[in-house]
Amino acid sequence: MSVRLKLTLSYAGFLMVAGTLLLAVVWVFLLRYVPDQAMLIVPGRNELTGVFPVRSRLLEVFVPRAAAALAFLLAFGLVGGWILAGRMLAPLSRITGAARAAVAGSLAHRIRLSGRADEFRELADDFDAMLARLEAHIAEQQRFAANASHELRTPLTISRTLLDVARKDPTLDRDELIERLHAVNTRAIDLTETLLLLSRGDRVIRHRVDLSLIAEEAAETLLPLAEQRRITLDVTGGAAPAGGSAELLLRMMTNLVQNAIVHNLPDGGTVTVHTETDGDTSVLRVENTGRRLPLDLVPALTEPFRRGTDRVRTDEHAGVGLGLTIVQSIVRAHDGALALVPRPAGGLLVTVRLPARP
Repeated sequence: MSVRLKLTLSYAGFLMVAGTLLLAVVWVFLLRYVPDQAMLIVPGRNELTGVFPVRSRLLEVFVPRAAAALAFLLAFGLVGGWILAGRMLAPLSRITGAARAAVAGSLAHRIRLSGRADEFRELADDFDAMLARLEAHIAEQQRFAANASHELRTPLTISRTLLDVARKDPTLDRDELIERLHAVNTRAIDLTETLLLLSRGDRVIRHRVDLSLIAEEAAETLLPLAEQRRITLDVTGGAAPAGGSAELLLRMMTNLVQNAIVHNLPDGGTVTVHTETDGDTSVLRVENTGRRLPLDLVPALTEPFRRGTDRVRTDEHAGVGLGLTIVQSIVRAHDGALALVPRPAGGLLVTVRLPARP
């Protein structure tokens, strides 16, 4: 049976039980006290003048009308219950329709239930929020898949072009060809490993780590790059304990510091890495000098294959455009928060907050 039919039968059954109880009360507290036989005697006269209404007579009159009343209550309960259940379940029907539309692939549909804030309204609002997040997530995945396909196709296309040129030109320098193919293949391997890291970013085996030690390790690794670009790299602050994967957090730290070095002033820039604790939160700040960034550009920096205002092409830049995307994925996997704020004088301030766990 449908829920509407069950509610209808429940309403009708409730009315029947209430009517039966009412008749039982009439019998218990009224009719049983009426005598079954009675005579009306007038004082001063010996003859009988009439018969008083007795229980049997009252039952003959009361029972058919009580049965008719119960039959009316049953019909009224069924019809009224069916209408009332339909009105009560109307929001649920709209939610069911939206769910069926979502199953069919239409995630743009919204319920937008109006009226009082009852349980159905709360369910509809939560369902709309779920559809919005699901639609945004799927759109992001589709955009990411399209960009990743393009980025992976580019080195393969370059490799095929180089091989075609080598096949048509026997005089081509083989050492140069091998070197270029090696660089292109290394590029494709790095991009593939980065995509695999993103796919594993939400699976974290937590251990006790110190962000200050990870910051020092990342700075030591990237110090030659900073010296090559004449960038001053400083690590300040104190211990910042956190619970998480040391490998993933080191990758996050390396990406932040590398981005701060690469996207900096051409000569004489600075990069400052600072770690501290703020109550139950460990804070990491990576601040670098550089050109000024528009406010509307900063939220797009964490999108895949984005660098500044231009989309990254694998045959033109050293990076694959996934640095901050990986950082955001790792921060989310560690239940943290990522904030990007452009500096007024130019450059970027990146703040990562992670739960400080012993």
